[in-house]
Amino acid sequence: MSRPFQPISDVINTSPPQNKSRPQDIYSEPENFLEVEVTNAQTHGYGSNMYTDYEIICRTNIPAFKKRLSRIRRRYSDFVAFRKVLEQETNRVVIPQLPGKILLNSNKFNELNIEKRRQGLERFLIVVSGHPLLQTGSKSLIEFIQNEKWDPKQAVY
Repeated sequence: MSRPFQPISDVINTSPPQNKSRPQDIYSEPENFLEVEVTNAQTHGYGSNMYTDYEIICRTNIPAFKKRLSRIRRRYSDFVAFRKVLEQETNRVVIPQLPGKILLNSNKFNELNIEKRRQGLERFLIVVSGHPLLQTGSKSLIEFIQNEKWDPKQAVY
């Protein structure tokens, strides 16, 4: 025999979970989060002294990080040095590759190439900063993301 018709609201429980019934509980900050963005590429200098740097914005509540919000600027060469430091610091984590170097100087400061590199640097930093062992155990990661005066020669590993 077939079952009698029931409205969908009777079949599916649409009420909010009992443990988070207040709006401030439902929409509160996650327990541990780390958001990293690479944005705002800027090219500086003239002629052979030109370079591009990128803004790194970090938002976190992980206790190992000194600041909840930070904004710093890094060049591509800083990312290369940072990757080397990470490889020396740990052998338990596979460090992803950086986007490739732009070989033709005439295309180096092309807006499309700068944007592709920015996207690649952001992907790299999201993967690295998202690794649980590096988030809590890498002083180099914290320094690179938050310290304006980061120096790869001073990195501890």
